[in-house]
Amino acid sequence: MKIVYNGEMDPRMCKSVLGEVIPKLVAEDPDVVYLDADLMSCIGTAKWARSNPDRAINCGIAEANMIGVACGLASAGFKPIVHTFGPFASRRCYDQVFLSAGYAKNDITVIGTDPGVTATMNGGTHMPFEDIALYRALPGSTVIDVTDPTLLESVLRQCVNRPGVKFIRVGRKQYAKVYEAGSELPIGKAVTLREGTDAVIFAAGVMIDQAMKAAEALAAEGVSAAVVDLFTVKPLDREAVAAWAKKTGAVVVAENHNRYGGLFSAVSEVLAEECPVPAACVAVEDEFGEVGPQDYLQERFGLTAAHVAEQVRAVLARKG
Repeated sequence: MKIVYNGEMDPRMCKSVLGEVIPKLVAEDPDVVYLDADLMSCIGTAKWARSNPDRAINCGIAEANMIGVACGLASAGFKPIVHTFGPFASRRCYDQVFLSAGYAKNDITVIGTDPGVTATMNGGTHMPFEDIALYRALPGSTVIDVTDPTLLESVLRQCVNRPGVKFIRVGRKQYAKVYEAGSELPIGKAVTLREGTDAVIFAAGVMIDQAMKAAEALAAEGVSAAVVDLFTVKPLDREAVAAWAKKTGAVVVAENHNRYGGLFSAVSEVLAEECPVPAACVAVEDEFGEVGPQDYLQERFGLTAAHVAEQVRAVLARKG
């Protein structure tokens, strides 16, 4: 694994990675099957799916039913990969995921695209700020907030053979390039992107770019802020969280999610039990989404590098 972040966007869109990797996984393993809720064209799998009707199933706009079909296939030994937009992959079909997958111990991989502000012009109805919270509450689940296209491919390949319910949240468009293509990033392991001694910024998803920019701005002020990628929200790398909290004594969490139930909640649980230190978050403050370009939405909901830097200064003041 090699970190190559320099602030530039990865030329690959995540929807293209999904459109390439899902067919590869199906070709490599006769047990892998792909299901979608009439959104194949949104991730580039539609043309391939038409040629592979026995391995690619369009379940229509009936997400709960799609989960039921996936669980039936899982109970027969298949390895289903399920895709739809984030709100439909979480709140709309949650009871079916909870009972038919989780409770019944059927292993499925659920991909929820365009989480949080990455839903942009699809608006508040399609803008899940609560999807992590829902899947975190599911016993035995794995919850991943994708950092960039390289990480997406790595975790998707791991999830296919990982037990339990796996939830991958990822925007379909471009992310800042963080990892060198081909890097392997083990699920459950935090990645230190930038060293620091005064404070640590734990981030995931689109907020990695903002965290790195904030750390750079803080460095100009003489503040040494570490940045750690906690792309696996569950199971969280508790050892890394506790170690960085002890090392720096000040924690900020940045996430594209409601402050309740997401990465900040997960980190706070560790801090409360193992290393109580001043902590703050950059997250959505208990609001619903709205329509707008991503830049506008990040400013509107306080999800920018400037907001991250502001919270670092605040926790440092409390640290004393």
